[in-house]
Amino acid sequence: MKVFNDSLRFSTRGEIDFIDLTDKVQEVVEKAGVKNGLAHVFAPHATGILILTENEPSLQEDMKTMLEKLIPRRGGYQHPSNAHSHLRSVLLNPDKTLPVMDGQVTLGTWQSLVFVETDVHPRQRTVIVQVMGE
Repeated sequence: MKVFNDSLRFSTRGEIDFIDLTDKVQEVVEKAGVKNGLAHVFAPHATGILILTENEPSLQEDMKTMLEKLIPRRGGYQHPSNAHSHLRSVLLNPDKTLPVMDGQVTLGTWQSLVFVETDVHPRQRTVIVQVMGE
């Protein structure tokens, strides 16, 4: 079994920003040369998450509204300045494992792998991609 590690670096615009990583992860799979296996994608950040969803602007607005309703920016939290960012990250996972079949990341018809920035400021982010298989 082959194991290949790589990372993706990108900038976010601050709260709440959506970055589609689907094509970049596919490029890593191609570089890995794995035809069948898994691609594990991990965001090593306390205020960044990964979701599988349709990458569509009105749906992104709905997600922003949902996060604001569930965990409002101003909620009287103990943690200074960005507690809501951390709490939003607790709701959703920082990683996803995707099947690789015939050298392609396998997703549903409308699915994209999207990084969601929950912090209050623009950030430089890194996502680790580990591809395993044969």
